[in-house]
Amino acid sequence: MNVLAPPRINLALEVVIDLVCPWCYLGTRRLRRTLRRRPDLAVAITWHPFLLNPDMPRAGLSRGEYILRKFGGEERARRLHASIATLGRAEGIAFHFERIRRTPSSIDAHRLVRFAAAAGRAAAAVEALFAAHFTDGHDIGDPAVLAAIAAALGLDPARLRRLLATDADVDVIQAENLRAHRIGINGVPCFVVAGRHAIAGAQEPEVLERLLDVAVAEA
Repeated sequence: MNVLAPPRINLALEVVIDLVCPWCYLGTRRLRRTLRRRPDLAVAITWHPFLLNPDMPRAGLSRGEYILRKFGGEERARRLHASIATLGRAEGIAFHFERIRRTPSSIDAHRLVRFAAAAGRAAAAVEALFAAHFTDGHDIGDPAVLAAIAAALGLDPARLRRLLATDADVDVIQAENLRAHRIGINGVPCFVVAGRHAIAGAQEPEVLERLLDVAVAEA
């Protein structure tokens, strides 16, 4: 006798991130683990930009200068990075902060995510950008790096380069960042389920799953 599986429950999930945020990398990996545990859910993810460094020059800053401004010195940054790296290993992330030579503005990386979203490749772009920056130490503010990522995703790198040579979507990224602040999002990652239930931080899968369950109960 064939037993039909029950229909999956549709949920909308908004994920607000910055692509130079290690906690966002960790949080999105934990989200993936959460969703693997819930085959009963059909979750449609929309990725939204957040700018942790809105005043960052478009050319970025040398890593040393950024560390000094952000943490006041190398020692404090080293301790924090060691803690994040330990958490990352549990999620299969190989953080290599020592490979990062430049901290970029993340605006163009967010533009790549929007570009990839048009082809249904936003999630893959997010993962590739995080890995390029935090594992390989690449400058994800460099158009050549972004074009190479686009090509690896099966997207048109020449078309992306033409986009990045203009200011297209820059105002959209900045407007979405302002919107996030206006609705009370002051830290990322932030997960918003069904437009009503939100939680911030690189939460453990059990916590994210409870948030999903609350939304399912209301569905």
